[in-house]
Amino acid sequence: MLTISSDANVQTVITTFEMTPGTCHDLLEALTEAYEQFISKQPGFIAAGLHVNDAQTRIANYSQWERREDFQAMLRTTEMRKRNRAINELCRSFEPVMYDVAQSFG
Repeated sequence: MLTISSDANVQTVITTFEMTPGTCHDLLEALTEAYEQFISKQPGFIAAGLHVNDAQTRIANYSQWERREDFQAMLRTTEMRKRNRAINELCRSFEPVMYDVAQSFG
C-alpha cells in the first residue's frame, strides 16, 4: 500500500511522461501491462499509481520501493529495458526521478 509520509522508510519515484492525446491510452495500456506483468513482481516493489491529466498529454507515475537499489535493478533488467524502448516510442519524453518525502499532509 502506498504511504506518503516523511516517516516511511521507502524510496519514492515519480516519473512524468509527456505525449500527445492520440497516444495517451496506448501509453497507459503499456504502463499498466508493465506493472501488472513485471514491475509489481520485482524485489522491493511496494506500490504504484498512474495519473492522467485532463488534456491526456501527461501521465504521472508515483511508485514506492523498499530501496533505491531495488528500483535501479528493475530498470537494468532485459525485460524492462525492452519495455522502456517501446514506451519511449509512445511518448515525447519520460523521466523517472527519485525523491524523499519531505512533508506530508492529511
